[in-house]
Parts: sequence; structure tokens; C-alpha cells
Amino acid sequence: MDTNLEITPRFKTNNRAKVAAGLGATLALLLVAQIALAHSTSQPLLPVQASTSPSNGDLNPYGLAVVPAGFPKGGSVASGQLLVSNFNNSTADGNLQGQGTTIVIMDPGTGTQTGVFYQGSAPIGFSNALAVARAGFVFAGSVFTTTPDASDPTAGPLLVLDSKGSLVDSITTGTNGPWGLALNDKGKTAQLFVSNVFDGTVTRLEVSFAKGIFSVVGSPTTIASGYAFGLDAAALVVGPAGLAYDGKHDILYVAAEDDNEIFAIASASKTTTSSGKGTLVFSDPHLEGPLGLIIAPNGDLIAANADPDAHENPNNPSALVEFTPAGKFVREFSIDPNQGAAFAILNAAVNGVNQFAYVDDFASTLTVWRLTTK
Repeated sequence: MDTNLEITPRFKTNNRAKVAAGLGATLALLLVAQIALAHSTSQPLLPVQASTSPSNGDLNPYGLAVVPAGFPKGGSVASGQLLVSNFNNSTADGNLQGQGTTIVIMDPGTGTQTGVFYQGSAPIGFSNALAVARAGFVFAGSVFTTTPDASDPTAGPLLVLDSKGSLVDSITTGTNGPWGLALNDKGKTAQLFVSNVFDGTVTRLEVSFAKGIFSVVGSPTTIASGYAFGLDAAALVVGPAGLAYDGKHDILYVAAEDDNEIFAIASASKTTTSSGKGTLVFSDPHLEGPLGLIIAPNGDLIAANADPDAHENPNNPSALVEFTPAGKFVREFSIDPNQGAAFAILNAAVNGVNQFAYVDDFASTLTVWRLTTK
């Protein structure tokens, strides 16, 4: 694994938090944490890890989102908790893609699963598209199958759930296989950016939460198009996937899974026409079907390689890849020795603690690193 780090185990263990904070980059923090733990009897930097599989046996976590500050009290989840959506089920017929029906609640502090936020009726197949608005609504995309051999991938809707996990709407216009999702949360309104795996587009939807009631405002706008998409033997489908929105600069970053590249859409909240694929940001051999995508605290981007059949590298499985917005590779970090484990990633500051989390699709687990303290 190429870490591109100039560090050695010589750091004193009582300085490890200070060292980690000084390095700034999220993946560097993980690697420094590993080094420190190897030379320490105390374990303040150990991650918490828990199964994302609920009692019905659903497997393969795809989506990951944090419940933001200001989320209404009295619901099924509280600010700071994490939601994880499952893509596969587990039945007597085996582990079937595109038939997961659950979104589970995870406590990032203890690493425990505290309950099921939503359990729908098949077919659903929850995808990487998962986001939470502080007004009290959860958005979850679906791409489902109905056959034992998963030979019929079908575009499901973007489900809208309230704070108690009740279904309030299903958005089918502008959501042709919602594979990734980003949210521009404005409080009483929001913009939803949706990547569509069945037509290679990214659309923007305007929504309202006025008086606590959800509604879609106007018609969707296609702001990007032309991304490669199609079926894949390992990943079921591939196409435009993870989205990360930079509100300060109004840029939407797109992880184009089948193109194996990262693009940027300028003026994402305002444009009224398609920008095509946008501006190429990163194209590098370290990418292997990027699916998850976030903006790290230091401004870099981190993509999760999903290792689809078309782009897998057996020698570099399940890697998280960090690179700058200018397209310079920084480092990578493998989360699992098996292919196809890296999907959703998340960085969130909760109660003064910076938390970096990721799901392992192969093991059906969530891992949370508490990287800084008050």
C-alpha cells in the first residue's frame, strides 16, 4: 500500500493525539493512530466497530449519514447518531443483491446498533444515496432486484422518511436509479443532488420543509450527464455514484464509478443546464471504481474504491484514496483485505469530536474513529 507518508513509530505515545491533529489529513490520522497503538498499552484511539446487520439478516451496508445538529427531538433518532442503509438481504435463497429493506441506527460513541430506523417491504435495495436534513427528514435511494440471480436491476424511488421513520413520499421524477446523494441544506428548504445509475446523469431537486411538511418544488434539473453506466458482474450496476457538495464554492464533486474518474460541477446550486461530465478533477491508477466520496476537514477529497468487476485490482483491495481538489494524489488506506468492501464514508464533528466513519460492505460492519477530542 502506497501511503506517501514520512512517519515512523518513533512518536511518543503521550503525544499521539497532538501528532494526529497536526498532520491534518484524515487518512494520515488513521495511519498515525495505528502506529501509536502498536506502541501503547492504553487505547484512546482505537475505533469502535459494530455489525450493521439487523435482526432480519440484511447485509451489505451501502449508505451512511449523520443526524445533524438541530434535528427535531422526539423522533426515532437524535443528533449525532448515524444511519446505515442495507443493500442485500439474507434468506434461505442466499445473500441477494438489491433486496435489502432496512436502515439501522448506530451509536458512534459506543459502536453499537441501537435499533432499526426503517424497515420497508421488498423490493427496495437501499443504495449509497442516504442523507439527513436538519428539518427532520431522511432521504434514501433504492435500486432493487426481484430474482434470485439479481438479473433484473431496477430503478427504485428516492424514499422520504420523517423523523420517526415513517414513509411520507417517494420521489420518482428525476431519480433514475438513485445511486448517490448530496444535500445542500438551507433549513426550511434544501437542494437534493442525485446521481442516477441508469442514465448516467446528476439531477438537482428543490424541496421544501415549510411548516414541517415535505414537498418537492418545481421540476428536477439535470446538471450533469454523459457518465458511463451499465451492468457489472461484481457490483450489479455501475455509474455516477458518490456526491460531495462544497457549499462555500458551490461545487458538486462526482465519483464516476464506471468512468473511474472524479469530476467537479461548478455553480451546482444555480446552473439550469447540464455541464456534461463537468471538469475532470482526478484520474489516477489508485482509483478502482470510486463509489463513496467526501470532502475531508483539510479540504482534500476522499473516495472509496468499490472494486467493481471492470476496475478491480486484486493487489489493492477496498482502498480509501485521498487527493487534492487540484488533482494531486496524497495517500491511500485499505480498510479490508477483500475486494469490494469500501462503500460509504463519512466525516462529522459531533459534540466537539471529529469522527471518521466507514462501512465495510464485505464484513457488514461500521467502523468509527474518534480522531480529536475537546
